[in-house]
Amino acid sequence: MKTPLGHLSYCTNIHAGEHWADHFLALQAAIPEVKKRLSPDAPLGLGLRLANTASIELSRPERLAEFKQWLTQTDCYVFTMNGFPYGGFHNTRVKDAVHAPDWTTPERTDYTIRLFQLLAELLPAGMSGGISTSPLSYRYWHRWDNDTQRDKIFEITTQRLLTVVESLVRLKRERGVSMHLDIEPEPDGLLETGDEFIDWFNHYVLPIGMDRLNEEFGMTVEEADAALREHVQLCYDVCHFAVGYERAAEVLDKLDANGLKVGKIQISAALKATLPADPARREEVLRAFSEFNEPTYLHQVVARTRTGELQRYPDLPKALKSLDPQHVEWRSHFHVPLFVEDYGLLQSTQGDIVDVLNLQKQRPFTEQMEVETYTWGVLPEDMQLPLNESIMRELTWTLNKMNE
Repeated sequence: MKTPLGHLSYCTNIHAGEHWADHFLALQAAIPEVKKRLSPDAPLGLGLRLANTASIELSRPERLAEFKQWLTQTDCYVFTMNGFPYGGFHNTRVKDAVHAPDWTTPERTDYTIRLFQLLAELLPAGMSGGISTSPLSYRYWHRWDNDTQRDKIFEITTQRLLTVVESLVRLKRERGVSMHLDIEPEPDGLLETGDEFIDWFNHYVLPIGMDRLNEEFGMTVEEADAALREHVQLCYDVCHFAVGYERAAEVLDKLDANGLKVGKIQISAALKATLPADPARREEVLRAFSEFNEPTYLHQVVARTRTGELQRYPDLPKALKSLDPQHVEWRSHFHVPLFVEDYGLLQSTQGDIVDVLNLQKQRPFTEQMEVETYTWGVLPEDMQLPLNESIMRELTWTLNKMNE
């Protein structure tokens, strides 16, 4: 939906369905009620998530025509997509496989181009669109002993990604539609922080991309520079940046200084807790975290020590076995509900969302916002609500914060 701060939606990765027919049924069951309650008199925007199989199936002309007709009938529109999870995302063990296939593979490139071709068909006239994607790969899949080995991994992934950029340039020339690929840093991604995104863009995307765009399209240095900044942007997932203790204002200042853009805010919250000095009370906090230890998704932990150092753990079980007396705070990558701030001994990083929305009010930095809470099915049982009610509570909370 269009708000004073930009277009707002929720990500349909909350709905299962790796095949288009299944996912479409889930949308048909949820969207009309959500729209009636939250946007009865104005179009409702959708943040569409399509698995690879679903994207192939929706690319068939008759299915795409049917979906477009349904969007018109329900007064909905698609302005963004989540192209991070390629395959199964519900009712299966996801963990690090959420990155597979990664940007070292042609499969990731082909999938992303297909999504953009679909988005070009679905976007309302005159609107730009974005697709969020994996931060190149999963860090622990790669090892390098020197800069040459590191460079090779980053060059391979960047070259694959730039093939998508070339397709975006062609789509803009052919159809007049501007779209951007939004890189989503996350804990243990090959790109994990705002600084790493900026460094990658400056040292890989710009030099490699300028050569490719000059060779493919005859672009000048200035034209290629502008095209790369238009078509490669940052997805600011609030949960991910909060887990890494990154402050939104500082990240935005650095992006501005480097002439880089935010394509989309993913509005999401993580778990956090201050760790008491008393050993018995620390154990109570650990037990509270252990209630969120489930086998489907990665729940990376970043611990802050007394000296301010950050120590990273690839998943909650490892962190639970590795508590250091020097740890004073833990933050865990678990997309908890936005509208709940206090979980007893644990809290959410809800305050980071409020900070980001306030910055969007003061210095608008994107046109696209998407609520991304997908963990309803793996939350502790007493926190689970009917799905449509959960969606509406998340969006209502967000709208209220925007209007404060």
